[in-house]
Amino acid sequence: MEKRIWLITGISSGLGKALAERIMDSGDLVLGTFRKENQVNEFNKANQGRGHAYLLDVTDHLAIENVVVAIKNVYNKVDVLVNNAGIGFIGAIEESSMEEVRQVFEANFFGVLKLTQEILPLMREHKAGHIVQISSHGGLKAFGGFGIYNASKFALEGFSEALAQEVAPLGIKVSLVEPGPFRTQFAGSGLLEAKRTIPDYNETAGAFRAKLKGVDGKQEGDPAKAAEAILQLVNDETPSFRLPLGKTALLTIEMKLDSVRDDLERNRSIAENAVFI
Repeated sequence: MEKRIWLITGISSGLGKALAERIMDSGDLVLGTFRKENQVNEFNKANQGRGHAYLLDVTDHLAIENVVVAIKNVYNKVDVLVNNAGIGFIGAIEESSMEEVRQVFEANFFGVLKLTQEILPLMREHKAGHIVQISSHGGLKAFGGFGIYNASKFALEGFSEALAQEVAPLGIKVSLVEPGPFRTQFAGSGLLEAKRTIPDYNETAGAFRAKLKGVDGKQEGDPAKAAEAILQLVNDETPSFRLPLGKTALLTIEMKLDSVRDDLERNRSIAENAVFI
């Protein structure tokens, strides 16, 4: 079977690293991105014939265009795009500055959107491909103290849901992966915090800050098992649109569905009467 070509952003650590290693072990080719030149060089030296790395900050849209041109010139296709790179952010809504919010959205939404747009022509040309968006259980359910991050992932899920409908007739698949807490650097070095703190939010957003930082290195999720699940998702002839990962993800997503269902039933008659007769 011909090697598939995977483009995976953010493979220096965590889920991205685990996925890149699993894909290369499976016999497919990984095109991965790093933010540091030395990481690119080390990866290329260690993985000749198995993968190739590019220097890329997903918030740099010109760099995205240049990387995609380079990939097209050498490989002329991408079978699987995994938008994995992103950042975490904690802080109450009022505590969050516009600059901090834009930083989160540039990484978690606009960068993903731009790379997806740049890869789509290649997939349309071949009438095949699979786009895997690494979202979060926080892409369906929000948590006090996590609202800006939640908003960026809600936005990712929104455009991906529409995209799936647009590209299905073209032979292209789209999936959202929604992990709960995994043992990566997300709650450690990969986590940004609002510079401003407001005492009135100590019991809500402040408590969430402390809780999230307190679980660093103790999270339930195994990145290697998540990587295996993503590989199985892509190998599936009819892959799921949403793939939750971890017990916590199942619990929180079920809580969100119950909440929406309760509000729907409570207000059904009001909704039905808010129309012209």
